[in-house]
Amino acid sequence: MRPTICLIAALALVPAAAPVGAKAAPKAAAFDINHTTWTFSEKGKAYRESIDADGNYVTEVRGGKQVDHGSAVMKDGKACFTSAVNKDGEMCWTTKPVTIGHAMITTNDKGRKLRVTRVAYKPMKAR
Repeated sequence: MRPTICLIAALALVPAAAPVGAKAAPKAAAFDINHTTWTFSEKGKAYRESIDADGNYVTEVRGGKQVDHGSAVMKDGKACFTSAVNKDGEMCWTTKPVTIGHAMITTNDKGRKLRVTRVAYKPMKAR
């Protein structure tokens, strides 16, 4: 009986091994909005929005007039923006991995939907 107990105790300490030849599935990288640029239209106006590598965003109307800037961060799989221009507070939008040239429908916390297209990154500075 004693050898059986010792064997069971020893086996409990050994980590379970993966079956021979089996590989663990690679974990998908979380989507990051830093260093991206997006275009969208709203109320008849075309916009471009860029988020730099540090999470600072700038939104401008096509043609260059800046209309917003602030900070952006990913939280629980959503892109959350806090404007330095208005006092609306943080607004979070659904996201998914999107490659340059492709679009997605994003929905904010209030249920508003917006079609955004990812374009080549264009750095913009807050003015």
